[in-house]
Amino acid sequence: MDIRHTTNPTDVKQYDTERLRQEFLIESLFEPNKLNMTYTHYDRMVVGGAQPVGEEIALDAGDALRTEYFLERREIGFLSIGGPAIITVDGEAYELDKLDVLYVGKGKRDVKLASKDSANPAKLYFCSALAHAELPTRKMTREEANPLNLGAQETSNERVLYKYIHADGIQSCQLMLGVTSLQTGSVWNTMPSHVHDRRMEAYLYFDMAEETRVFHMMGEPSQTRHLVVGNEQAIISPPWSIHSGVGTSNYTFCWSMAGENYTFTDMDVVPASGLK
Repeated sequence: MDIRHTTNPTDVKQYDTERLRQEFLIESLFEPNKLNMTYTHYDRMVVGGAQPVGEEIALDAGDALRTEYFLERREIGFLSIGGPAIITVDGEAYELDKLDVLYVGKGKRDVKLASKDSANPAKLYFCSALAHAELPTRKMTREEANPLNLGAQETSNERVLYKYIHADGIQSCQLMLGVTSLQTGSVWNTMPSHVHDRRMEAYLYFDMAEETRVFHMMGEPSQTRHLVVGNEQAIISPPWSIHSGVGTSNYTFCWSMAGENYTFTDMDVVPASGLK
């Protein structure tokens, strides 16, 4: 378990590129038959990835959480971004195709991750937050997420938004999760930008060509910074930071949030003219 502590926005103004990447970028999530996890002190979220190939991977954090099992005091959302996956929760199996999501609530003891076909291995991205109540396990397909077509070609942000875990979808205690896919020719996400000081956010960028990159914008509106992000890399976004991005080509990203409020409207929009 990689541990990331919180940072002070005043201090971040002094960080160079290497330090910014150390604090906010998760570079390696998917390795064959390995569970990679990062614990961030921003709202205690755990961000991770698994690529089971020919064997099951158990959801287990060792003694990092100081609990008897991973979901003793947590909830988790899994997003499938690779081949067909099978997630077994306390003996019940759920099959996930690409862009399907599975929510597993607090109190589930035995969670195992596997690929349906080892020749086309699954890649499972997950985010976990603290939970105060037990809620039912639920799967949602990409089609059931009620895709919304947003943006325009003229503003280079024509995209499809999929909401999975939220107040009007899969119920959770505080975790929210969805996916945004940019159409060919569109490169901007989350512009105009915003901050939500009561919630942290994590981004996973994926479905990118190997040679392409996303320039992820972060920092206070008056002190912006950027991180250059490759395929299947993730960003930890502090509550005080903007989180926008522009790519050298179109891409898809998963956004997940945890914190005080459970609504999409709790944000302070920052117009492009207000950024420096």
